[in-house]
Amino acid sequence: MIKELSELGKTLRSQKTEDDWVHDALKEEVISLVLTIQPDGSFVSLKSIEKKKTKAEAVQRTSGKEARLLIDNCGYILGVYDYDSNNFKKKAKEKGEQKAHEIFKNDTSKKFSLFQKRLNEIADLVEMRPVLNFYNANKQNGIDIVTQKYFMDNISKKDRGGNIAFLISRTDKYIHEHDTVYHKITDAYDLKQQEFTSKTKKKCSTCGEEKYPVGDFLHFPIKNVPGSQEPPGGRKLISYNGENNPFESYEMVGNENCMICTNCAKTYVEGLNWLLSSGNEIPIKTKKGKEKKEFRYTNRKKFGSDTAIVFWTRKNEQLAEIDYLEAPNPDDVARLVESVASGTERDSRYLEPDQFYSCTLSGSAARIAVRDWIETTLIEFRKGIAKWFQDIAIILYDNDLKTTQTYYSRLYDLSRCCQRKNSDGSYDKDDTSMARVAVYLWNVALKKTTPPLWILTKVLQRARLYGVTPDRAALIKLILNRHNNGGDLMITEKIEKGDKPAAYVCGQIFAKMESIQYAALGKINTGIRERYFTYAMTSPSSAFGRLFNLCSKHFTKLKHEKPGRAVNLDKDLQELCKGIDINSFPATFSLIEQGQFAIGYYHQRQLQFPTANKTKEEIEHE
Repeated sequence: MIKELSELGKTLRSQKTEDDWVHDALKEEVISLVLTIQPDGSFVSLKSIEKKKTKAEAVQRTSGKEARLLIDNCGYILGVYDYDSNNFKKKAKEKGEQKAHEIFKNDTSKKFSLFQKRLNEIADLVEMRPVLNFYNANKQNGIDIVTQKYFMDNISKKDRGGNIAFLISRTDKYIHEHDTVYHKITDAYDLKQQEFTSKTKKKCSTCGEEKYPVGDFLHFPIKNVPGSQEPPGGRKLISYNGENNPFESYEMVGNENCMICTNCAKTYVEGLNWLLSSGNEIPIKTKKGKEKKEFRYTNRKKFGSDTAIVFWTRKNEQLAEIDYLEAPNPDDVARLVESVASGTERDSRYLEPDQFYSCTLSGSAARIAVRDWIETTLIEFRKGIAKWFQDIAIILYDNDLKTTQTYYSRLYDLSRCCQRKNSDGSYDKDDTSMARVAVYLWNVALKKTTPPLWILTKVLQRARLYGVTPDRAALIKLILNRHNNGGDLMITEKIEKGDKPAAYVCGQIFAKMESIQYAALGKINTGIRERYFTYAMTSPSSAFGRLFNLCSKHFTKLKHEKPGRAVNLDKDLQELCKGIDINSFPATFSLIEQGQFAIGYYHQRQLQFPTANKTKEEIEHE
């Protein structure tokens, strides 16, 4: 996984615009504020600008022990802090406002001292004279002007946490962008690497070359991984720390344990950060019909509050089939299934070999957990998607068109149908089952694997409480067919014909009894589904004895009010009962049989919709 992420990072680097300075000691940063000074160091202005990308020193923010040369936030550059920020308010709530001010003042004082120390390291450069004068020789016109009050009064809240860069008045190049400054940064970095790895070069586990391993600092941070308590700088995928040196076996210290060279350590982070943030704004329409722009990720799917799935190909191709999982169009799905089934794939652009990759990430505090990794060819990926849609296809009655059609659920909806609901009908955000199910279903869709049976348990729990919806029926069908593994009974999207298992027939009978009750009593608050569905699904022998007794009473009422309707329904019920010995119902149903019961119930319900939607005159005429 690290190797492929590193290759992606190297590919992204090669696609960037020409830049003479590509070095492990440098990374891309964003400038939000510009501090303009005169050549003699006197203060001119501190203003917000439209965010601008620049190349600057790469630093590791571990407990605030590093300052970046000539470009950093207000704490390092000016020794001030934003007492209107969420971090300050949180600390004030915990410790009190006065104590919070003391803590932030001490923190920014330390940061400011670190920054001054870094400036002294390159004080011999000509380009540094205005900056040093700003802090030293021209105090009355320099740093003393940009006080805490000045900063809070003149800088908007949204820009206070951004990077500040130095600019000499009437020039267009920031001081940190001069070649002499870059040389200082890269020379110091190379020297530090050689000192740390003065023993020998070692073989990198990622690129396989003899190189120096990552130095005595943590791997660079990765941002935007969902999860609680993300540190301001981001989370680490690989890191070694702790007491009593627990990671120094075989005489390897810190990052030597993973044996990744500095370049690969940076490129895998760059690749993963790109996957987590890449996207664009697209126009969408609101519920009120107005058009607005919404940001959509191109290489990332989010499921739940703590799970993100990123995906890419070796050649960085855009894959339309991924979008099918989120918004399946029946025509597109039909073409995909037909193309794969034919074996020709003449219209496929995947004839050249290429690989598809996907990893599932979750964040917890400062760490990242990899919960799944998928690597497959694009041809197998395409076959997996086609097989997925074949297995989740289910019929759905369209009330507008008055006919049944093939329905394909979104992967998101299949996962959501396992989630618990609150008393008001909204989904419970504390229930993590959606994210857990989504991770498994993503793997099932791409690799043609078999979902675990605990998902069937979960979806049946929700079906008992909230009904067998099309999404739940599709998920149950998928699980049953994948676990059947080519057996005699494969659940199709429509109602089963011929020999059917007892559990499936019981589901059909139950659905027919529900329609008989509706015909006799109309819509009631608590019908047999609410009272007997779970009972019939788990203990059919005892449940159906009561149900047949109840059904006979409904028939008695129907014969007096709608005799024609009663005859037709009685015929339908008797036809269904031929598929099972009603005198010897099973005592219990297994988990798989409970799934079959739910599918039989759903299929029968969809079949009855055209009849249920006939007019009153048509029903009375029968």
